[in-house]
Amino acid sequence: MTNHHPSAGAGAIEPPGSKRRGDWIALAEDAIPFERIEAFFAGRAYEPHRHDTYGVGQTLSGVQSFRYRGAERTSLPGATMVLHPDELHDGQAGAEEGFRYRMIYIEPAAIQTVLGGRPLPFIKGGISSDPRLFAAVHALLPGTDTRIDALEFEDGVFELAHALEAAAGGHAKAGGALDYRAAERARLYLHELPEGTVTLERLEAVSGRDRWGLSRDFRRLFGTSPYRYLVQRRLEAVKADLRLGVGAAEAALAAGFADQAHMSRHFKKAFGVSPGRWLRMAGPAPSEIPPRP
Repeated sequence: MTNHHPSAGAGAIEPPGSKRRGDWIALAEDAIPFERIEAFFAGRAYEPHRHDTYGVGQTLSGVQSFRYRGAERTSLPGATMVLHPDELHDGQAGAEEGFRYRMIYIEPAAIQTVLGGRPLPFIKGGISSDPRLFAAVHALLPGTDTRIDALEFEDGVFELAHALEAAAGGHAKAGGALDYRAAERARLYLHELPEGTVTLERLEAVSGRDRWGLSRDFRRLFGTSPYRYLVQRRLEAVKADLRLGVGAAEAALAAGFADQAHMSRHFKKAFGVSPGRWLRMAGPAPSEIPPRP
């Protein structure tokens, strides 16, 4: 890929971890609820995995390679990566010097606050040279030592949602009526990490929608199944606790997993690394961040 956005290139801002040696991940401490990172990898970065968010990002230097939808993809500075929810992918350096990139993981529910129930935009191949999309993503990816305020993020999501639709070729066809309000009621219930076993029968009662229609609409609107959405929210709770120094076994139980092994299996499936490796690269949370309630 040779298309480069005019504002990209060798003059990119140096990250806070630019002088580190070896693989690293720097996490932003924003006023927004979504994970935003800058990272460097010299070789293999992630094993095949899938998450329930949009992964939107930009390569800052080097060659970033990943397998996505059955083919090898290559991201270079100036392009935009858009990994759709629930799509299997991995990650590795495509050249000896490694690669550095920034990424933000945005729940489809945030995109739906703009789309209002339209099907999620899909970027074929996972890489786009669309300049409007580049600008929208670039605005959400300052250095990790720069905070994004809540209102700034909401403005950014508005631009991103419309840029995604435009880059994907316009509004996607729904393929039948979608009950956005019912699906959103179910999502909000799952987002609160209800205790005990969650069943489709329970979601049917919460949403007021029949379970099979709800399951179908949830996938079309939020990019994944209700079950995987719940698992991902539990994993995010585990991540927060691990960075606060909570032991892996305790964090797993607090989030609703059966045990540490159960959590670890899901963690690697979702993020492509083990909880231990992720924590070693990301490091502990800053001391001023209060513990999760």
